Amino acid sequence: MPAPFNPRFDPFNPEHTRDLPDLDLNGIDYNDPESFFRAIGGGAGTNLPIPKLISPSEVRKKSRDYSRRIFSNQTLLKDILDRHEPTIQKRWAKKTRNQRLGILLEAWPHMSATHRPDFLAFRKETEGQCETGTKFRDAYLYPYINLEDLTKPRTLLLMLQSRARNHTEMFASADFEPVRLGRVSKAIVPPFLNEYTMMLIGRTTPEKYGELVSWDADDNAFDSMISGKGMIPGEGLLVLEIQERIMRFLVDFCKLILHDIPASDLISDKWPRQSQVVLARDAVDGLASQAAMAAEAPYRLPAEMDLSRLESLLEAKRSAAEDHIWALREDPGYFASSILDYRDHRQETLKDTNGRSHPILDVGRKDIFWHRVLGNVMTNAHIGLEIWSELLVQVKDLRRLQSRYKKNITPEKALPGEYLDALLRFQHYLNQAMKDPIRQLKHCAYSSPPLQHLFVRLPPADSSTPMINIMSKPGLKNDRIETELIWLLQTLIEDGSTLFLIGPTNVVDELERLIQSDAKAKGLISAHVADVFSDLSIICEALRQLKTYQPWARGFENALVEKEDGIKTEFTQHTRSWSLVMKGIDGPNQKKIIRLGEPTGTKFHYPIDKSRTKRNVDAMRSAEKELDAFWQAVDENLRKRKIAGTALWQLLSQEKILHRTPEWVEQDNSAKQDLEYNITMPLSELYLDLEQRTQSTIGHTTSTPKAPKPKTKGTPAAETDLPETVFAQPAAQPTFRLDARAFKVFRILFYTPQLNSTPGEVPWTEFLHAMVATGFAPEKLYGSVWQFSPSGLDVERSIQFHEPHPVGKLSYRVARRIGRRLNRAYGWEGSMFLPK
Repeated sequence: MPAPFNPRFDPFNPEHTRDLPDLDLNGIDYNDPESFFRAIGGGAGTNLPIPKLISPSEVRKKSRDYSRRIFSNQTLLKDILDRHEPTIQKRWAKKTRNQRLGILLEAWPHMSATHRPDFLAFRKETEGQCETGTKFRDAYLYPYINLEDLTKPRTLLLMLQSRARNHTEMFASADFEPVRLGRVSKAIVPPFLNEYTMMLIGRTTPEKYGELVSWDADDNAFDSMISGKGMIPGEGLLVLEIQERIMRFLVDFCKLILHDIPASDLISDKWPRQSQVVLARDAVDGLASQAAMAAEAPYRLPAEMDLSRLESLLEAKRSAAEDHIWALREDPGYFASSILDYRDHRQETLKDTNGRSHPILDVGRKDIFWHRVLGNVMTNAHIGLEIWSELLVQVKDLRRLQSRYKKNITPEKALPGEYLDALLRFQHYLNQAMKDPIRQLKHCAYSSPPLQHLFVRLPPADSSTPMINIMSKPGLKNDRIETELIWLLQTLIEDGSTLFLIGPTNVVDELERLIQSDAKAKGLISAHVADVFSDLSIICEALRQLKTYQPWARGFENALVEKEDGIKTEFTQHTRSWSLVMKGIDGPNQKKIIRLGEPTGTKFHYPIDKSRTKRNVDAMRSAEKELDAFWQAVDENLRKRKIAGTALWQLLSQEKILHRTPEWVEQDNSAKQDLEYNITMPLSELYLDLEQRTQSTIGHTTSTPKAPKPKTKGTPAAETDLPETVFAQPAAQPTFRLDARAFKVFRILFYTPQLNSTPGEVPWTEFLHAMVATGFAPEKLYGSVWQFSPSGLDVERSIQFHEPHPVGKLSYRVARRIGRRLNRAYGWEGSMFLPK
């Protein structure tokens, strides 16, 4: 790994360059700075372009000119909006798209046409072309100034408000970040000036904004650049250039939209000042959307790091990971569908270039295939729990430290050491955690059923190797949507230079935008891939939050120089036990465990959505017995691994229960009795003393059913089948009086099958309505995930559910699992929901 850049490094000082490896310093003229860059590989066709050298006087002149124009235009823009903002908004709303295009192109000639034009420019240009001079400088420098985004009804109005009514210095870091692709691809090369810092943060006058400070004249100048309060002069000039052009554009736009008012008369006193018009956040079907917030972020006042939101997201993810493991152990139907879903996404299912199936699918070799599939399911479930649990612990610690040092955290000061260390540690764990969903996408995206027709395998040289090489199907020409989707997936999956150049958060944002904006793209993403993608998006959202922690985030890289080795060592030691939870199906009993978990025949047939008959009940009991046998064998294996201290160990050690179906008893058809009631058994035997096992534990064929709980008179929906004593419940549960739509949903979520009845499906829109009716605020996250945060409830934790894909309805099986999860999370029961 190359040494990090040291801003104090002087390339023209022999004392600073003597230790550079493989560097021939002969012939360097230290009075000619360009000779140094040529010596270390600069110039056209090499890895390091030669930056333009600039003098302190040139920097000062440019920065003064930019700053003066920025502040002058901002003052003018604010005065215009104070007098004419309602008029501007009304006129813009009435314009057709073509009329908007005309105004934008007049205010900014040759404006880029498409969203994120820098991505398009990067794909068109080779690295060599960027080094010798890009043809798309504006696309790289102003990626969010484009016709596709600014012709939308709200985007430009948001930008007008934020830029007019907030200090320019608040946008400095946010304006520099989007230039990342241009800078790292070398399409944009800032001019070079050493031993000076340009000051932007905290400077609110044109005289001080962009001030150039010498390291020799001010002892704090260098530290200000390292901490992020100041910038390298060349990069600072880029920020000033960007801000000057944007402010000029916004003023010109206002003049054009108010074309009937002379420019000299726009801020006359005859126009009274008016109250600011509040623009609500964009939404999806009237509900909050992470994608909408991300799309609007470049046009709003830069957000601050929101650790409470991160904690809510991570706690919901941790809870979902626990419920996934719970469902795998409790529900044979869920277990079988999960296994089969992973099977259908394995790369071995692809045909090779000769049209042949993978040798591992041949008769007699399928044990190897099922070992890989079961290993995938268990590894991803267990490691997911470890990741979300650890990240949640860390973000809670960050909130504690942020509160402790609140009075000492100001842009003028460096962060307290303990708090900075925790932030850097969290960032490292996020970067490592991101590798897991990327690994999963690598193994499932191309081979997912919707995309399989576009790819083939190369025939394996060794039929036993798990290594599989995939390529696009020869002779197949992809359409525009397929090409764009595959390029974004490849950028994520390959995890190479392109991902570094663009940044994973940007790629994730673009992939979500494409999926949500185009029906064909959405149809090419399977539910399983959407699930993995949603995990990646939460990690990227956390990284995004860290980036917004300005000005300090700009100094993280330098702060990491001395701490990185220690953080890496701590990470390795802390996560060593995680690998043990992946070994649940390995060892001497591997073949036995595979046979027990292989979902063949009717082994896991679980007709939970059918009316209760002896045949169906017997099938359910048989499937539960088969599932219990599999997990008993896995737990025997895990017991030997000594996984104490892991999140999985904590989950399996809790005093919780699984639901099991009682034996069939002939019922009087006229009697209104529940056919599901409580037979309890532990979630795991992993830590139970063998001598203390009871008849209700795994390994016994008989059990004593508990009497069914009595129904609440007049309540059509039965209570849940989980006992009240297992979970910590509020002293008094609320009663929800719901409209007919919401009441119908909860009747199905907490449905108890009768002798001759079958439950219905739940449209996703109806489920959203029902959750809102009980006091939750839904938010559409990336992929298929929705987060439900309590807004009018006496509960604290949020919960996440997956929107059904590709159909828009919850089957009864899925609705039943949601009901179980709501019970485990909040203690909700069917009797709590009543019609108005």
